[in-house]
This record gives sequence, C-alpha cells and structure tokens, in this order.
Amino acid sequence: MSPADSVFEYLDQSGLERAPRVEQLHKLGFTWADLEDEEYWLDAVAVMRGETYKELEEASVKLWSILDKAVRYVHRRHDLYDLLGIPPVLWQMLDDTPLPEPGLISRYARFDFAIAGDGTIKLLELNADTPTGYVEASVATPWICGQAGIPSRNNGMKERLAAAWSIEQPDTAACVAYGTHQEDSGTIEALVAHSGLDIRCVDCLDLWIDEGTVRDAENRIIKRMFALYPKEWMAVDDGGEALAYAIESGQLQLFNGPHSILLQSKGLIAAVWGMYELGLLFSEDERQAIASYILPTYNKPVFSGSFVSKSVFGREGGSVRIFDDSGALELADEDGFDSSVLFPTVYQKRAELARIQTPEGELHLLTGMFVINGVPCGLLGRAGGPITGNASHFIALGVRELEDE
Repeated sequence: MSPADSVFEYLDQSGLERAPRVEQLHKLGFTWADLEDEEYWLDAVAVMRGETYKELEEASVKLWSILDKAVRYVHRRHDLYDLLGIPPVLWQMLDDTPLPEPGLISRYARFDFAIAGDGTIKLLELNADTPTGYVEASVATPWICGQAGIPSRNNGMKERLAAAWSIEQPDTAACVAYGTHQEDSGTIEALVAHSGLDIRCVDCLDLWIDEGTVRDAENRIIKRMFALYPKEWMAVDDGGEALAYAIESGQLQLFNGPHSILLQSKGLIAAVWGMYELGLLFSEDERQAIASYILPTYNKPVFSGSFVSKSVFGREGGSVRIFDDSGALELADEDGFDSSVLFPTVYQKRAELARIQTPEGELHLLTGMFVINGVPCGLLGRAGGPITGNASHFIALGVRELEDE
C-alpha cells in the first residue's frame, strides 16, 4: 500500500531545530524526549483520517463494555482466575473486594490497537493496570500537534483524570525508582499535577508494611495509593503477600483497583474469544464488535497461519514472539523482560500495523487509546519494529477533521 492510500499521513518536522523543541517539551513535563543521546521522540505527526478515528473511538467504547462484562463473569471463579494466569496470592483479595460499578473497574487504562494502512482496526491488548505514555499523550501530543497546525483529540485528558481522582482521592502516588526513573517518575508527577490534589510521590522500594499498615520512608501511613506497580508482581516480590493482605484487610486502597488485573490479563481476551466462539454471554451487537475488532486468541497455538505468542502479563514487548505461516519463529523481542517464565502464554492471530516512512527508515505504527474515567479520550502513537518494545519511538498522533464536524 502506498503512503497516499494509507489512513495515516506522515508529517515530518525533523527539519526544525530539535534542541529548543526538546527544551520546550521539557518545560511542559515531558523530560525524556531524548534518552541517553537516543531520540525517543520522533519529531513528526502521524495524522489519522477523521473517519478512522471515529470508528476507533466507537470500537473502544464497545470493547470497554465487552471486557468489563467479561470480568464480571470471571469474578470469583477460581478456575477462570487460573486460566487468566492470576497468581493465587491475589485470589482472596479479588474475591473479597467489591467490584466497582460498570465501566469503572479501571479509571486509568490504555488500549493498544493495530490499525492497518487500509484502516482495519484490531485490538492487541488492554493495559488496564499500570499504563504509561500519559505524559506523551496528554502533554506532548497536543503541543506538537498545535505546532504543526493539526487538530488533537487529546485535549480533554487532564480533565478526565482530575474527575477520576476526585473520586478515588489517592493520598500517595508511587513508582519504582522514583526520582531516577525518568518516565515513571514523570508519569506520576504529571498525574498528580493534573489531579489538582495534594498527593505525595514516593518510591515503592521505600515502602514498608506492618500487619497490613503501609508506611513510607518517613513513617507516614498510606491509606489510598496510586501505584505504577504491576499487581502480578505481588506473587514474586518479597513484600507481595503483605501488600495483598493490606488490601484484603481494607487498610490500603490501591488504584487502579484490584480487579484491574483481570482486565490487564491477555488471558481475558482469549476468554472473550472463546465465549464468542461458543455463543456464550454476549449479545448479537457485542458479538459483531468482537468479530470486527478482537483477534482470535487462544491458550494454545492452534493457528494454521501466522500468529503471535505473548505472556498474559507481558509488558513493553517483553515475551512477544512472531511466528510465520509455517509456524516457524520469525522474530522475538530481545529487550523486554520475558515474563512467560513466570506466567502463562496466549497465542493470537497476527495483525498488520500501518507503516510509515521516516528519517529512521520504515517503522510500524502502534495506536494507543487511553480510557480515563470510563471514556476513550487520548491517542498515543509509538513507532518501531513489528514488535513494539522498549526501543520504539514516541510519535504524536493527530486527527484530520471530518467534513461534518
């Protein structure tokens, strides 16, 4: 497919002087546009056709509801917890904690979609527990699009986040290596700033727990905490069981809430596909959305054509392997942590990503859609190889206006 036929138009801005633009983004809170002399940010805009964005937004609404419904079906079914790869240390916590109201199991999440050059939209996964990319989407993308004269659909993200956290009211925001890990530290600082609340940022490694009471390095008791800490790691970290007990006993409320791990597991997508094939649970309208936007996903490699394998809790491309039409390994992620040594694997039909021609060469474009407080509201673009991992670039996604808007 030629670039002229693609639903994405690539607007190269690399001819502009980079240093002052990086400095301006730094002032806005995006401090990792360059990482260790590597250009993480591609100075460009990938512009999506308006009709494609409209379909993506509608698909996100439908899939959000479908996956929410699936979590409610799975809840308190230990055989299905096991199928989804949920560590047993979390089962009691999930059983005892009341489910949030529909659509709000996670108030801060991000879909990752494969959008092909012809506009075909397929869901790859849902990051419902600890998504990053918030600063890139909420701060950098509107500024970059504005500089290029391209409309951005991300301008409402801050208000959605403030509305979500006005309800959750965290007193603490935490990540691992706070103050030294640029991306995670910058992410929680931006979330705190946009919330408008008085929230302290801390390092997860400084926390300690005594009989269910969580305290920080200054002995301050933490009762309501947002944490960029994957919940599945409670199964392997030294303090994991103590943290789970703190939540079970009601001494700590963690955001996103405990049930976000059910949404996070890629095994849930396999469960949805399995129920679709069996004619269970879903209405005809939901079945049509599943057929249109969800890829065939299984717990075993049953494909005759090209497919992908990945851990149910793989992150940043870690554990992803691509197999060709003959079932032979074609490509494996070498950079991210392979969590398939700890958690089960799912197998998913391969989807095509749009390709863009950049000064870096031809790159595959992955499209993220944030869902904040239950509403799809922000695009995140990443460009790299067939597997989108740690080495991928951030690229701003803009949207052409529809003629009737």
